[in-house]
Amino acid sequence: MDFQAFLITFREALEALLIIGVIVTYLTRIGESKWNKWVWLGVFLALLSSYGVALAFQVVLTGFAAMASHIYLKIGILLVSSALLTHMILFMAKQGRDMRGEVQSKVAAILTTGSVINMLVHAYLITLREGIETVFFFAAISGGDIEQAIRSWGALLGLVVAIAVAWTFFRGARKVPLGKFFKITGAFLVLIAAGLLVQGVGIMQDVGMLGTLYKTPGGQIGALYDLTWLMPEHPQDYEHYLRDYGVAPLIDGQVGIFFKAFLGYTQDPSVEEFLAYWGYYFLVFALIVRQRKKESAAVETLDNSTVKVSA
Repeated sequence: MDFQAFLITFREALEALLIIGVIVTYLTRIGESKWNKWVWLGVFLALLSSYGVALAFQVVLTGFAAMASHIYLKIGILLVSSALLTHMILFMAKQGRDMRGEVQSKVAAILTTGSVINMLVHAYLITLREGIETVFFFAAISGGDIEQAIRSWGALLGLVVAIAVAWTFFRGARKVPLGKFFKITGAFLVLIAAGLLVQGVGIMQDVGMLGTLYKTPGGQIGALYDLTWLMPEHPQDYEHYLRDYGVAPLIDGQVGIFFKAFLGYTQDPSVEEFLAYWGYYFLVFALIVRQRKKESAAVETLDNSTVKVSA
């Protein structure tokens, strides 16, 4: 159980820390580090909420009822987080283009109250999602004794390693030029947001909230393709493939489950998951292009007005 607890804690903590780290580093780089304490407050409140879920699971709720509640709560958090990240991506894209020379010193004025609230809420939701997932994973590997899993050396070591990896990553990010930082973190957030959306779609199909355009002859949700041979999305899928075909997939299921949790990787996506994933990239690209055209038109109008005034 210790090794399982290590993998769970490392994976969930690293995902939360990387996203929170992007927000905190972003605020620091634009001279608005005063907001960082509120981001960390959101993280703290999310940890308290996660503890409340653990307590409710172990003391009040039955396994079935708790699992059902967890699924619907997770769907809501996934979709809301994806929407909040999309807003942040568009905001960062705008700021990345606005930062030129002396304008960088004035960029703090661009930070709106709505954008700050977006970051704070997302800090809470992303930490809450990882905390709740950790609670239910711990319940599964410990037979319901969550406290035992939390106190294991694996859980503590996983948290320490995740913090070390995230700290190393963002220490290097401080040396990256501001414009490049926005591009890198923007692309990073697009991948995460697309993953959150496709996870939400997949879970809704699993619980019957969403149908499918393509079904198997047996009436099940059909897959467009199957990459289990390359990288199964869960260690159990790895074991099943090895048992059924006598050969191991190229990449271990522990890697697959990390990419599934982090980027929404699916070994056998449905039509809807496939469309949601790639459609999201198209939507974000279209929104950024539209945003740039509006800004270019506004600048052109301002320049024309200036010329007329001068004349």
